[in-house]
Amino acid sequence: MPSTRLANLIDGRLQAPRDNRWLDVYEPATGAVFAQCPDSTSADVDAAVQAAQKAAPEWMATPSDERARLLHRLADLIEARLDEFAALESRDSGKPVALAKRLDIPRAVSNLRFFAAAVMAWDSESHAMESGAINYTLRRPLGVVGCISPWNLPLYLFTWKIAPALASGNTVVAKPSEITPCTVALLAALSIEAGFPPGVLNIVQGRGPTTGQAIVEHPAIKAVSFTGSTRTGASIAAAAAPHFKKVSLELGGKNPAIVFADADLSDEHLDTIVRSGFANQGEICLCGSRLLVQRSIYDTFRERYLERVNALRVGDPQDAGSDLGALVSREHFEKVMGCIQLARDEGGRVLTGGHALTPPGRCAEGWFVAPTVIDGLSNDTTTNQQEIFGPVVTLIPFDDEAEALAIANGTGYGLAASLWTSDLSRAHRMGARLEFGIVWINCWLLRDLRTPFGGSKQSGVGREGGAEALRFFTEPRNICIRY
Repeated sequence: MPSTRLANLIDGRLQAPRDNRWLDVYEPATGAVFAQCPDSTSADVDAAVQAAQKAAPEWMATPSDERARLLHRLADLIEARLDEFAALESRDSGKPVALAKRLDIPRAVSNLRFFAAAVMAWDSESHAMESGAINYTLRRPLGVVGCISPWNLPLYLFTWKIAPALASGNTVVAKPSEITPCTVALLAALSIEAGFPPGVLNIVQGRGPTTGQAIVEHPAIKAVSFTGSTRTGASIAAAAAPHFKKVSLELGGKNPAIVFADADLSDEHLDTIVRSGFANQGEICLCGSRLLVQRSIYDTFRERYLERVNALRVGDPQDAGSDLGALVSREHFEKVMGCIQLARDEGGRVLTGGHALTPPGRCAEGWFVAPTVIDGLSNDTTTNQQEIFGPVVTLIPFDDEAEALAIANGTGYGLAASLWTSDLSRAHRMGARLEFGIVWINCWLLRDLRTPFGGSKQSGVGREGGAEALRFFTEPRNICIRY
């Protein structure tokens, strides 16, 4: 029996699931069970919603500076236990501890602090009329809202959702992924210590088709913010529509990184291009899994690129020298390996990787895949159209801007793109024509939390970040006064 059993947070108390049903939580690096999380049902969700409804009037009336203070207090508590959170995030998800300590946990702290500050600086709008009237807009919290976050960046994306929801005066019923539930369970305990009133933040652990679906379908939940797969996002949109719920959906991507012959391919830039494909084992929705390279430099670029990919160290996430860790689950490992085999079947040439790895020692039963680079596939193949979400990058040559745009835009997704060129006019021209929610020029994953974030086409609906998130979690009310 695993030594750790996680709990739900409902009405300010840590609780076992009502039916006393549990899900095993695996450590990807070893393939062994190390914890259990609640396998909650609609009854647990309903209890959380009732607690959130009870807490909503007082929380809505709480001054914004007090809401901000509590968010800062929670950020302080997480920051004080950075090493513990990073180690737990790594054990839960398979990512290197060093990555969790450098990126995931600090970003979770930043999310809480950012929205604590943002709500204090959020201005209302006013519009004077020449006829002798003035309009002003109030932004009122919705009430009870639902937040459902994914497994790849567990605490990072969980806080990205709950922070603006709480800051703007809503009470929250939230569900992390059952695959990576541990750091959110620790956050739940710290939210009590931080002093959040009972029922303001409720966290219900469990599976998507049961716990998640109950959140989406509950009539008292006014909005749902979800990050995850496109297929699940479509299901959520369909379930929410009859209730006229607001939905924010941040979904999948098949992102291009476009390298022109005039790009500055210094070691720093080339390392960033490599990182954009393989960071977090490729398990980031923003990873550039399609690498488009201008044909005139294709051969020389490929040689330099492969040299760096081959230098990536895959191993025990606890080892400070590991660049990549394990894939998050056996199911996902098998999916990625199946995608690599499909690429071979479609005629792709595996330039490096393409196989599972077995690190020595405690990780011999873990779910590791070698960084894989494939070329020889046209953009219309399944490999270049469907999201793999693993350490797999395809190389695609192009001749000119028009062909690069056609290839880049030629998928059903539209989340993120990166463009590498020293031609400023081209950067602006291409940036305006790339059909993606975010376009990085000569950089990747450089994020300003004030900017709108989200995708188009099958990559989602709505935007998160900055004022966009605060708008999503509020309802505008116009007041018109004749004077």
